[in-house]
Amino acid sequence: MNTPSNIKVLALDVDGVLTNGTIAFSDDVETKMFHVHDGLGISLWQKSGFHTVLISGRNAPCVFKRANELQIPHVKQGSKDKITDLNTFLNLLDCSPEEVCFVGDDLGDIAIMQHVGYSIAVQNAADEVKQNAHWTTSKNGGEGAVREAIEHLMKASNTWEQSVSSMMSEHATQ
Repeated sequence: MNTPSNIKVLALDVDGVLTNGTIAFSDDVETKMFHVHDGLGISLWQKSGFHTVLISGRNAPCVFKRANELQIPHVKQGSKDKITDLNTFLNLLDCSPEEVCFVGDDLGDIAIMQHVGYSIAVQNAADEVKQNAHWTTSKNGGEGAVREAIEHLMKASNTWEQSVSSMMSEHATQ
């Protein structure tokens, strides 16, 4: 039985999941827009002792910059085989594919979604991706879908309330 309560690693596609999928070029520099709610969700996830992995088929310096801001050390760009790349990170983290939730949006994500213990599709994902997902967000990629996925996972593992409470206590003392 695939359940979100035993997930320790959140693996994310980038384009269409952490972003809305739009890619802009200015003087050969690729830019992407990330949603602040997703960033806070990732911070809460990681402060609760969970891991985040970013795996993208594209290469963009702005993805490394965002990962650094969010203190995500496990980033693979230019991935030709997302399953192999994920398994490399899992060896470092001493976790199994059954302990991973992958969030995807397009056809290239289906194989890895089938490889992990739990998978989530963003609302505007391809129909085939939604059909292969255990759960689908109500928000589109790049519009807070990752935060929604994190809340779903953390509520299933009974870690959401404590995480939010800890964050509120930290801000109250600042």
